[in-house]
Amino acid sequence: MVSQTIDLLKEQLPVDQQPLILSGDVKTGLVLVDVVNGFCTVGAGNLAPRQPDKQISRMVEESVRLSRVFTEKKWPIFAFLDTHDRDTPEPPYPPHCIAGTEEAKLVPELLWLENEPNATLRCKDCIDGYLGSVEKDGTNVFVKWVENHQIKQILVVGICTDICVLDFVCSALSARNRRLLSPLEHVIIYSHACATYDIPVHIARDNKDVIAHPQELMHHIGLYIARGRGAQIVSEVSFQ
Repeated sequence: MVSQTIDLLKEQLPVDQQPLILSGDVKTGLVLVDVVNGFCTVGAGNLAPRQPDKQISRMVEESVRLSRVFTEKKWPIFAFLDTHDRDTPEPPYPPHCIAGTEEAKLVPELLWLENEPNATLRCKDCIDGYLGSVEKDGTNVFVKWVENHQIKQILVVGICTDICVLDFVCSALSARNRRLLSPLEHVIIYSHACATYDIPVHIARDNKDVIAHPQELMHHIGLYIARGRGAQIVSEVSFQ
C-alpha cells in the first residue's frame, strides 16, 4: 500500500532528472551536507540509523566517489559537519552530533578530507548550512568559498534530503537570486547521493511523540520542493 502511494505521488509530483557530465569548462564546487557518523553510521547516536540502510549507504558511497574525483582534479570541496554544544538543544530533535564526539565527525570513509588542502570543513550548529556559515562579524564562510574559487555551480549531496540539504539549497538559491553569491549560477542536487531517515507510519502510531517519516516518500518530497525553488536535480554524475 505504501509503495503504491509513493508511486502515485511520484506520478502526480514528478521530479525531472537528467544525467550530469562535469568538465573543467565550468567551475564546479562539491558541497557535502552532514555526512557524519551521527546521521550515517549505524548506532552512532540518537539520530543515526538503527540498522544498515540502503539509501544512506548509497549516499555515502556516492559522496566518497565524488570527493575522490574532485580531489584528483583539484576542484573545491565544502563539507558541512553538524556539530552542537551539549547544553544547547535543537528542538524538536534529541541531542545529537555533540561537539568533540565521534558523532560530529565525518564518516570513516571521508575522514581523509580533514587533511585535504582542497577541502573546507565547516561545523554548523543549525539545520541550514548557509546560516551556519555566518561568523560573529557577519561574514559568511560559504559565501567567501564561492567567491574565492569563482564557483559557477555547486553539486550538493548529503543528508537529510528534506531537512538540512533542502534548507541549505533554498537559502543558497535565495542568496544567488539576491546576488549575494556571485558568481554562482546553478545549484544542483544529485538525488542518489542524498538520503533521509526512515520512521514508518506503523511505528509512529505507537508513539505520540514521534512523527512518521517514510524514507522514500520524504526523500522524493525534498527533491520536489528543491526543484520547485529552482534547483536542478540530476540522476547520475560522470566526468569528462
